[in-house]
Order: sequence, then structure tokens, then C-alpha cells
Amino acid sequence: MFDYDVIVVGGGHAGLEAAFACAHMNKKTLLLTLNKEMIGNMPCNPSIGGSAKGIVVREIDALGGMMGIAADHHYLQLKMLNTGKGPGVQCLRAQQDKLEYPKYWQELVAKEENLTLEEGMVTALICENDAIHGVILENGAKVRSKCVILTTGTYMESRIFRGHDVKDEGPDGQKPSLGLSPFLRSIGIETFRLKTGTPPRIKRDSIDFSKATPQPGTNKHLAFSYETKEFIPIEEQELCYLVYTTPRTHEIIREHLKDSALFSGLVTGVGPRYCPSIESKIVTFADKERHQLFLEPESRYTDSIYLQGFSTSMPVEVQEEMVRSLPGFENAVFLKYAYAIEYDAIRTEEYGSNLEIKKWPGLFIGGQICGTSGYEEAAALGLMAGINACLKIDGKEPLVLRRDQAYIGVMIDDLVTKGTEEPYRLMSSRAEFRLILRHDNADMRLTEIGHEIGLVKEERYSHYINKVNNINKVIEILKSIYLGSRKEINEWLESINSNPLQGGIQAFELLKRPEVSYVDLVKFVPEIKDIELDEFAIEEVEIIAKYEGYIVKQIREAKNMAKLEEMKIPSDMDFLNMDGLALEARQKLDKVRPMTIGQASRISGVNPSDISVLIFNVRKIHE
Repeated sequence: MFDYDVIVVGGGHAGLEAAFACAHMNKKTLLLTLNKEMIGNMPCNPSIGGSAKGIVVREIDALGGMMGIAADHHYLQLKMLNTGKGPGVQCLRAQQDKLEYPKYWQELVAKEENLTLEEGMVTALICENDAIHGVILENGAKVRSKCVILTTGTYMESRIFRGHDVKDEGPDGQKPSLGLSPFLRSIGIETFRLKTGTPPRIKRDSIDFSKATPQPGTNKHLAFSYETKEFIPIEEQELCYLVYTTPRTHEIIREHLKDSALFSGLVTGVGPRYCPSIESKIVTFADKERHQLFLEPESRYTDSIYLQGFSTSMPVEVQEEMVRSLPGFENAVFLKYAYAIEYDAIRTEEYGSNLEIKKWPGLFIGGQICGTSGYEEAAALGLMAGINACLKIDGKEPLVLRRDQAYIGVMIDDLVTKGTEEPYRLMSSRAEFRLILRHDNADMRLTEIGHEIGLVKEERYSHYINKVNNINKVIEILKSIYLGSRKEINEWLESINSNPLQGGIQAFELLKRPEVSYVDLVKFVPEIKDIELDEFAIEEVEIIAKYEGYIVKQIREAKNMAKLEEMKIPSDMDFLNMDGLALEARQKLDKVRPMTIGQASRISGVNPSDISVLIFNVRKIHE
């Protein structure tokens, strides 16, 4: 009856994660894409990671996803951001090779036995018995499946803008996906228009880098994947550079605002607030004298430099004038002009926390079709859509990550409870539990879950269990051993500008001091000397010790919230006719259809008194 268990539509970051999740969970999977050569393409920035996003990539890896593994191959530069701040906001960012990164993904797809790759444009879905059971292609062919996952990125009815020049086109000059969006609306799924953009690419040898400030990577063994054991030495990594806009740049932009597709009214979609075009920055922050721009190499095999922070929808001749007003760009040669792109996405109220369309069981979505921006957000949503499609096929409960478990959980919860009118972007400020959602402990939070659902295989799981046991053993020993005010200890403490001991102190307490390192402490606690911990596990022990008070407090707050998350709301709950609920609460609850009391409490317009009424009615049903 079914040709496949799952059909994934779209071969970008979301589609790849969804397809591999399904294949690795032993589902016969079809990946449909418009162009096989564009699988894993990076149409915008040549990087993976960044603020909050780098932690998401670690979470994808901890669950058994693939992005971290791909990002650790052939990167140009790897850098730990926010090292001057606390561990809750530190994260990785990698400059990727835009040729090698997709090539690696394509090699993985070719080797995956449960995964079939085909080219084709999906224009409609097979709707039977009030559920989705496959896709209909542009040529009329029907392919049947138990579930369908849409990961169309920025391709649905997409249009490219450069000034007043408008083309029906997808990213990087690819053909757009036409027909599917109107079909979705015809079956009652509401869409809305979003916009994003990309900066120009400049020929490397036309730039005078002496006028820019070098930005090197971090000289340390770093990786997104917990399984990565080989690292590219810092001396083999590429440099990025920093420059700033000039008064002349701002003057040119102001003179030509009427020529911008964004300000002329041609673009109707809402753009990303936290990654605006350069003309939006000049207008919004009119008092700011300059804006920083990063010069990022795109590949070891091309001479293309990505001008990060200079996204624009200006005409090409204005772009040339703007770019050549920058220091070092006086003789800039363009390899690719910037553009804005507008596309269709699905309204957040149409899908639930499991990323399944509420009106049409069997239809899941992931990536920018959900209303998000960014490769990392897309990959995470694709992974979760793939996982939940497989769990549905197997008749199991969906996987919904809590806000205290993962940034992925924060993102999905934000989308389904708060909604979005612009491309949603993850930031550390969105997470109330960011000290327990750290870069270093993603495996401690999620690998157990990945193993339970079948994505983390036994060999990797045994490595994880060994690490956890060793960390727990070390902490137990440090908490059981007391160090006295011996001469050699006090001399060492004085040498690192730390107060000498006046009496006995728990070794774990001593490690809480900012200036005391685990490596130094080993000399005085020989019991931990032979316990195997790599540099990353050592870092984790130090963070656990030094931030224990704050971590314990956040865990306590998370447990209180978890009680509300455990209280499930029946899927057929009649909110509109529930006595005691305010009118706004009835409407909002009926629109969002929250799965738990905790989720309901975060919906705008639902007040504590409404939650009390809701709890009373839910308990009455369970009695």
C-alpha cells in the first residue's frame, strides 16, 4: 500500500536531519529535492553555530543527529565565542567550507541504506481519510507514505529582489517550489509571507586586508560532535577579518532608500529582526556612527569572501557604490550581488509541539517553513520532525523536549505558544534556564533520550555512560576528601593569588575558587589521578563545582515547572465552552491547543486565574 514509511520534501539542513533520523530509526525513507547537487547547500552565511545556535548543534549531536559531525569536517576556522562570560552563554562557531560541507552531506546520503534520493517538485499531497498519505509531483506522479515531512526552506513561492528587479527564483538562482503553498491553503493550512536576505560576495584579491583587523580561531581542541577526535590545528585554519562601515556608506544608503526593495514596498514579507539588512540598520539605528562587518572566507578552493552584516536588497549599481565605500574595498570586485528573498511559511498555530499539522495527521514540518531562520534552527526542527514522524508510525508518544532540557525545547515551545510574525531566531536570552542548557553538557541532557529512541547506538552510548560514571566518581571523591592547611598546599595557593587555608576544607569546595583548576588540584588528591577524564569532561567538572549554587537553584526552578509540564491536557478539551475561563483565554487556548498545563501557562493572554480553572477541569477528567 505504501511506497515508503516517510517522504521528506526538501534537501536542506532540516530535510537532511529529518531524512537521516527516519533512516536511522529503521524507516524506509524517500528524500525529494529540486536539485540533487544543492543538497546541504549553504545559500547564505558560510558558518555553523554562534550564540545559542552552537549549543543547538551540540544538542542535535547529543540526540544522534548529523549536523555536528558534518560541521567538524573540513571547517575553515573554529572559535569559542563569549569566553569572557559565564559558561551559560559560551558556544562554538565554525566557518565552513561551502564546497566541502555539502559534498560531505551528499556522500553520507549516498551511503545510507534506508534512504532513497530523488529529484522532483511536490505540488500537492495525498489526502485520504482525513490524513496525509503521500505526495503528488509536478508531473502528476503519486508517491504514497505513512508520513510526510515538509522542509521546503525558503523555496515555497519564493521571489528574489534586487532593487526593483524581481524574479521568481529560489536561493542561489535555483528554481522555486511552485504550487505546494496554494495547495496547503486549499486544505485549510494557513501560510504567511516572510523575508530574509544575503550579503554580496567579493573577490578576495580585490580587498586590501591591511585595513581590516584579523579575527583568528580559538587555539584549543574544539568540536561540535562528541564523537570527533581529530582537530584541525590553528595554524591550518583561515583568518576572518573585521571592518566597519563609514560615514560615506551611511550617506549612500540614505540617498538610495527609495531604490531598496525593502523600503520601496516591493517586499511584503516580514524580515528577521535580529539579522536585518544594512539599510534597516542605518534607518533603525540612525544615531549609530558605524556598524561592524566580518569578512569570512567561503572555501579553500574559491576566492570568495562573504561580507557578514551587509545584507541588502539594493540595486546592483548601488551595492557597488556601498561596498566600495568600506575600508579596504575601494577596488572591490563582485562575485555575487546581494539580494532579498521572500517566501511562504506555515503559521505557528497550525502545528503542535510534535511539529505535526493539527488538521492533517501524518503531515509534519521542519525548518524555515515553521517560521524560523538559520541553518541550526532548521536542522533541529528537521531532526525533531523526523523523530516524531517515526514515533507516530510506531504508535508511540511524541518526543517533546522541555525548556529546561534543551534550546530545541525552548524554540519549539516559543513557536507554538507565543507564535511569530518574523523569522524566529534562537538567542541565549530566550532561555530562562541557560546555565543548565550549556555547551559542555548537551550529552548529559539528551544522549539518554537519543539512545531510548534508537538514534544513539550502543557503542556511542557506552562511551557516554563511561564518561558520566567517571565524572560522578570524581565529584564523589572530591566531596569526600578534606584538605588541611599543609605547607605545600598553602604555598601553591599563594602562588596563584588565592587565600591560604586556615583549616580543613572539602576538595570540591576548594575547586569552586575561580583561580583553582582541576589539573592543579589533582596533585593534592591522588585518588582522582587515574580516573580517565578528557579535557572536555574536566571542564564539565570545573563548571559543576564553580557554579554549583546557581545550577542547583535553576534545577529546583525547573523541577517546579516540570510538574506543570507533566499535567497533560486531553487533545479534545473543549476550551470555548469551559466555565470560568476569560474570553481571550478560551480563544487563545482553542487556537494553540496546548499539550500540557505548563505550555498553556506561557500563552499570551492566558492568566493565572485561567490556569487554575484549567487545572481544575483537567483533574476532574482524570479522576
